[in-house]
Amino acid sequence: MTDDVLPGRVTLAAVAAEAQVSLSTVSKVLNGRTDVSAGTRDRVEALLVQHGYRRRKSPTASAPLIEIVFHELESIWAMELIRGVEDVARENGASVVLTESGTRHAPGPEWIEGVLARRPLGVVLVFSTLPAAVKEQLRSRAIPFAVIDPAGDPEPDVPSVGSANWQGGLMATRHLIELGHRRIGVITGPEDMMCSLARLDGYRSALGTAGIAADPDLVRFGDFHPQGGTDRAEELLSLPEPPTAIFAGSDLQALGVLEAARRHGLRVPEDLSIVGYDDVPVARWSSPALTTVHQPLQEMGQEAARLVLKARDGDVTNTRMDLATSLVVRGSTGRPAAG
Repeated sequence: MTDDVLPGRVTLAAVAAEAQVSLSTVSKVLNGRTDVSAGTRDRVEALLVQHGYRRRKSPTASAPLIEIVFHELESIWAMELIRGVEDVARENGASVVLTESGTRHAPGPEWIEGVLARRPLGVVLVFSTLPAAVKEQLRSRAIPFAVIDPAGDPEPDVPSVGSANWQGGLMATRHLIELGHRRIGVITGPEDMMCSLARLDGYRSALGTAGIAADPDLVRFGDFHPQGGTDRAEELLSLPEPPTAIFAGSDLQALGVLEAARRHGLRVPEDLSIVGYDDVPVARWSSPALTTVHQPLQEMGQEAARLVLKARDGDVTNTRMDLATSLVVRGSTGRPAAG
């Protein structure tokens, strides 16, 4: 231990290294767990005393909470993720606390102070990445974490759960091609998110396999929200040769496409077919009900919560999990109008 580590602020990672044990084992000693050998417990306790570590004065060393962190809570799909985390928390006698912080890329700097004070069982984050300093702080306090990765490009040292975005884009576009559409527009998500690019790549692969040249005029980047879907669809439908079908990269964007179709006097699916993505509950209640790609959001929340609980028990063997997507055909797609 170097001299610049102050009493009461010892790095638990350094204690673990010096004791030649895992962070999980140090956490178990701090939390009074019984599944640590007497010799190991004595060695860790001695090092904690030696370096002046002061336990927090609280009724329990760790609250029975799983924290889930979003950059925004207004999205419908966020509720599906929350339900999944709650399922696993309930099974393990824990509760769920929700936090809104930062941008879609990372939580805000103010969040880390709060979570270190709360000391939850684990943290599930819905972000594309985590700053190195945040990862180190969480690990130093033995707080396990997992990312439900909306970007699809996790760092190797970040446990994460994602879904098969490329396959989803392929299935959506192939469905429209099989119905007879040849001029297919796409409104994917933000250009700096890997899931947006993966769905777009799936779209292009389906066109290429069918021998259809990809037209760059039919590609738009959206923001996964209804107004963005409406605005981008307005652009596509105002082209000299508008598409006969649009694949929207989220159900919320697809609802926006439905509004744009209404403004243009187009019937769905007679004049315009629409495919969404996510399969959130509102998709089946739109008019017509949305054909969409089912992204297993609830299952993603469940698996992320299981990852953090397993990591708490020392199991860090599975750091990346991609769940399958599937096509759900409803009333918003049909064959293109003749002529």
